Amino acid sequence: MPHTNTAHEVLAAVFQVRGVDSRKPALHVLLWQRARDPQRDRWSLPGGQLGADEDLTSSVRRQLAEKVDLREVAHLEQLAVFSDPLRVPAVRTIASTFLGLVPSPATPELPPDTRWHPVSELPPMAFDHGTMVEHARTRLVAKMSYTNIGFALAPTEFALSTLRDIYSAALGYQVDATNLQRVLERRNVIVRTGTTARSGRTGGRPAALYKFIESRYRVTDEFAALRPPG
Repeated sequence: MPHTNTAHEVLAAVFQVRGVDSRKPALHVLLWQRARDPQRDRWSLPGGQLGADEDLTSSVRRQLAEKVDLREVAHLEQLAVFSDPLRVPAVRTIASTFLGLVPSPATPELPPDTRWHPVSELPPMAFDHGTMVEHARTRLVAKMSYTNIGFALAPTEFALSTLRDIYSAALGYQVDATNLQRVLERRNVIVRTGTTARSGRTGGRPAALYKFIESRYRVTDEFAALRPPG
């Protein structure tokens, strides 16, 4: 039977590299657990119905702030439209998805039903939200190669080892810090701050600190591609 009504929702795949100071930093995605049927207890991307007086970006920002109290999004952009007539039961619902990035080490307070989950270990997902997460991560990986989007995942100032860990977690493979520095400096993406990090417990020479030259998204080399070693 053809649908007589169509709804429109906006959903955000919000990523953060968590555990940067640990041995295993990993890319995480923000999810909330459904309290009602259909698919009660499964995990979903934050978002909801597009308001009659809203554009898509205003709607997703409002819902991130209202529903999961997330206001520390350093980058937000529309990604894709999911329009399979059977993607959700009942009223046909078209979904516009967004990519959102939260820098480390921000620790936004979250409601009890909302948690960060490793992208590599997603819990049981509602509807097609697992596919949406994978699509958003694929786009993030591509953008890490040819844009300066790393600024939205990194602290304001950082050692190269920290930036390496962030890029490695986002890309899904180990990145060499020296090569990363060379590439990003050549593209005028990062610059030394002239300061150093405080010495750790083991002493040693303090690490030089860097920062992103811009905190606004831009394409740095449209034909570039970071690739796994070997």
